[in-house]
Amino acid sequence: MNAITEKTLIAKLRALPPEKQAEVMDFVEFVTARAVRRSGIDQLLAIAPALVAAGIQPMAEDEISAEIKAVRAARREQSGR
Repeated sequence: MNAITEKTLIAKLRALPPEKQAEVMDFVEFVTARAVRRSGIDQLLAIAPALVAAGIQPMAEDEISAEIKAVRAARREQSGR
């Protein structure tokens, strides 16, 4: 982002009422989270050819679901939920 665009964006943000600024913040957080998820997916897809070349069998959907559930449960346990 160039400096002029950044200054214009900040000026427009400051002109908004607080509740609209909060909406903008929510949207920015959503877009950021989506970009992080997409980056993770891209990284996983990038290693797929190497896994195939190494003869590693792809996981079935139920195996993937079980792995995801296990990781989520471990995170919940660590965070004390």
